[in-house]
Amino acid sequence: MITVKKILITGGAGFIGSHVVRRFVNNYPQYEIVNLDKLTYAGNLANLTDIENKPNYRFVKEDITDAQAIDELFKTENFDAVIHLAAESHVDRSISDPTAFVMTNVIGTVNLLNAARAYWKGSYDQKRFYHVSTDEVYGALGDEGMFTETTAYDPHSPYSASKASSDHFVRAYHDTYGMDCVISNCSNNYGSHHFPEKLIPLAINNIKNNKPVPVYGKGENVRDWLWVEDHARAIDVIFHNSKAGDTYNIGGHNEWKNIDLINLLCSIMDEKLGREKGESAKLITYVTDRAGHDLRYAIDSTKLQEQLDWVPSLQFEEGLAKTVDWYLQNEDWLTNVTSGNYQSYYEQQYSHK
Repeated sequence: MITVKKILITGGAGFIGSHVVRRFVNNYPQYEIVNLDKLTYAGNLANLTDIENKPNYRFVKEDITDAQAIDELFKTENFDAVIHLAAESHVDRSISDPTAFVMTNVIGTVNLLNAARAYWKGSYDQKRFYHVSTDEVYGALGDEGMFTETTAYDPHSPYSASKASSDHFVRAYHDTYGMDCVISNCSNNYGSHHFPEKLIPLAINNIKNNKPVPVYGKGENVRDWLWVEDHARAIDVIFHNSKAGDTYNIGGHNEWKNIDLINLLCSIMDEKLGREKGESAKLITYVTDRAGHDLRYAIDSTKLQEQLDWVPSLQFEEGLAKTVDWYLQNEDWLTNVTSGNYQSYYEQQYSHK
């Protein structure tokens, strides 16, 4: 089991990253956790108000594409490990602006690898670089089969191509320089604090406000859904217990067609909002399918279950109901995010520090 003192978590103000930061800050008070985030549209420090004053937590506003800034940070902080989640992650945005994804997901990852290599000086005992990736690097599946850790890469969007490239660089630094690098590839996450451009929080917000709920094509695309807190727990287990150079797939064992998911969500929202059965489903609106839209993803997490004893804790119906409850109980958070007011939180909380 790896033991460290100071961990840099990149992208820790984002959806998945904030859950990882919270878990590590709360579960490992002996660790110093430094959260680095650029605070773009998806990075929100209001996600972490419950732990922002903990003695073992610190926030740094920085951009991983700035190699000099990252180098200076490593020089002064003496990190023992990196958990790298910072990424551009929305496929639609990657189609309209591929270069931004290359800069953050590829160049940014290489900048972190270079800094870690330079300041760990070839001595990688109790040092670790953990890169968090996606199942989209594997491409698409037909009606049968699942992605395993040995599935060949076949990315179909600028987003997945940029993540595939970053995965290759991480493995190359392990193979070439002997760095202790590990990678995990996860399926679609859902849960609290999710920026409402992604399917589930977008649908919850639109249903609540009686706005159209867009569904691509005929809604037949299939995704495996992973509760974000289960993902954070998997990252914890992999970080501490995996071997250098290892890769793990993390999935929720919850395959759903998009249209079936949306119908389930509509039913839950009808119940939670006191609407007549079927009322929310009237908001479903089919829209033109996006370019390069993979039909089906499915993750085989057998390796993670057998080697590190991790299994998902929730069935999807239960997790989705919990997710809906959180958004309905945190309307201020949702309002601030959708209005853009959340971006003022950093200035309010950190400008004087």
